[in-house]
Amino acid sequence: MDKPTAALIQDLKSRGLLEDTIVFWTTEFGRMPCSQGAKGRDHNPFAFTVWMAGGGVKGGVSYGASDEWSYKVAEKPAYCYDVHATLLRLLGIDHTRLTYRHNGIDRRLTDVHGQVIPN
Repeated sequence: MDKPTAALIQDLKSRGLLEDTIVFWTTEFGRMPCSQGAKGRDHNPFAFTVWMAGGGVKGGVSYGASDEWSYKVAEKPAYCYDVHATLLRLLGIDHTRLTYRHNGIDRRLTDVHGQVIPN
């Protein structure tokens, strides 16, 4: 996926579209560097990679790290709520103000959590 993804980003940049387009890449699970069987690497629900480009995202920045086995988060954990809050901020939306009433309870996309990840 690295070559086609790089080509997409380069194409958006060459057309001047990367400034207004957020490219967001995530997975369902992280992957272990090992496997218990013979077919591929094991799933890892404790640490995985998310990356973003364009749309105001500062390039070349890394946030957080996993342990030496890529099993658990070792530095600066970020949760799905944080990623959602960050994406909404890039879209110009304050996630704390995006609240709606449902079944008598105030709800929002980031629940009662979510901190914008610094860039």
